[in-house]
Amino acid sequence: MKSIIEKTLEKLPILFFTFISLIFLTPIILILTSLFQGYSDSWQHLFQTVLAEYLTNTTILVAGVSIGVFVLGVSSAWIVTTCDFKGKKIFKWALILPLAIPPYIMAYAFTGLFDSGGTMNNVVNSIFNIDENYNFFPSVRNLGGAITIFSFTLYPYVYLIAQTAFTNQSRDVFDIARTLGLSKKSTFYKLALPLARPSIIAGLMIVAMETISDFGAVEHFAIPTFTSGIFRTWFGMNDIVTAKQLAAVLFIFFLSFLLIEKYSRKKIQFNLSLTTNRELVPIKLYGLKSLLATIFCSIPILIGFLIPITQLLYWTISFNLEYFDLNFVYSAINTISLALISGIFCVSVSIIVNYLLRMKENRPLSLINKAISSGYGIPGVVLALGVLDLFSLINIFTDTMLIGSVFGLILIYSIKFYALPNSSIESGFRKINKSVDDAALSLGSTKLNLLKRIHLPMLKNSSLIALLLISIEVIKELPATLILRPFNFDTLSVSAYMFASDERMVEAAAPSIAIVIVSLIPILLLIKILDRNKNE
Repeated sequence: MKSIIEKTLEKLPILFFTFISLIFLTPIILILTSLFQGYSDSWQHLFQTVLAEYLTNTTILVAGVSIGVFVLGVSSAWIVTTCDFKGKKIFKWALILPLAIPPYIMAYAFTGLFDSGGTMNNVVNSIFNIDENYNFFPSVRNLGGAITIFSFTLYPYVYLIAQTAFTNQSRDVFDIARTLGLSKKSTFYKLALPLARPSIIAGLMIVAMETISDFGAVEHFAIPTFTSGIFRTWFGMNDIVTAKQLAAVLFIFFLSFLLIEKYSRKKIQFNLSLTTNRELVPIKLYGLKSLLATIFCSIPILIGFLIPITQLLYWTISFNLEYFDLNFVYSAINTISLALISGIFCVSVSIIVNYLLRMKENRPLSLINKAISSGYGIPGVVLALGVLDLFSLINIFTDTMLIGSVFGLILIYSIKFYALPNSSIESGFRKINKSVDDAALSLGSTKLNLLKRIHLPMLKNSSLIALLLISIEVIKELPATLILRPFNFDTLSVSAYMFASDERMVEAAAPSIAIVIVSLIPILLLIKILDRNKNE
């Protein structure tokens, strides 16, 4: 008969999964239950006046950005994967750089460039001696400007995933297609693109999540969306219940979007089964074609990185170098500490979860793991409201005050970004042949030693990539940080927002540059690791 200790050990995986799922899913459930709390006059007012506008603007924004990032990300990925032209090696990693600039930082920079009295309008007026009140460039503070900004800051998600998908496609498939009479153009549209569709869709889902989640850019451009509406309802109308109900509607809206997309490709399958998997040989481009490829790949880097960086650097050096004082050091330390602590916690949880699933396959536990990964699709403001409710319950039952603590920030980052390390670690475990486990266990290794001495060393790259990915997201996160940060606890994103919200764009440049620089560190490390993995 098994001892109590043995029985307890057998139940540890289930207990661990239950604990993690309760922490991660409770805030979401609490937000959804707000729909059954009754509706105030504020809700009736919003329903009759602006709710349709929130839905329309959010839908147009997501659709426009999805098209934009698809064109930029897929096209650039296809060019650098299948073509050889001047500067290709630089473009291959430089196309990732706009990932370091959050959309709200891009919005601040482009406002200073193209607004009335902005840098570009002043330059044109000076060159052509035009009246200073004349605006050659149109204002970017509209839905079209927001779509442009989101497209040029978020396309690297699709670019990275599409590039990997195209690189992994076999040369044999394309050779067969050419022998059957397909042109290069037809091969791309009828073969390469459909084969890469699952990966590209995954990238587009990430972009849609990021777009819906954004608060800083749409608030700066005064575009009424669900996220900005939630903030206005909460802080402007002082109605947190209605704010939570709006958040619940937003979550259901995005969930419906995901289900429709999943259903649309339910019966579509693309299978690739070949005895060989020869790598694609890039086509050497010369003359005009090489020039066009160079120009096309330069545009996203120019608009998405170099132009905003130049504007922000000019403002910082000319007007606000005094920002870099002791308060800046504290904000930078807070930002980096939150990124590292949240990243290490999430990576540790994902390693344990995926290890337990590897040791004992369990469909219910696998479904739970997928459920707790859904937080990435929920806007930070929605999760923040749920976490506040969770902390209120904990305070009632345990007399423990967690509201306004650093723990709240770490928890919300973990819930929102858990999908990133989980995906990386899951992929890393799949690359470890199970025969390695069998051999180690047959030689007398315990399961704990198997994880410590075999799995963890083999998961080194996957874990580091996961840590870097979540660090990038935490550094840039704004709405959740604004709501849950402790009193007098500033991060770089909060500092930039505080200046920009008062229309002090020049002062906002210094913390914005700091965000970009801090974000570039993990991005450059990520590029180096990915490049090394491809060469191995």
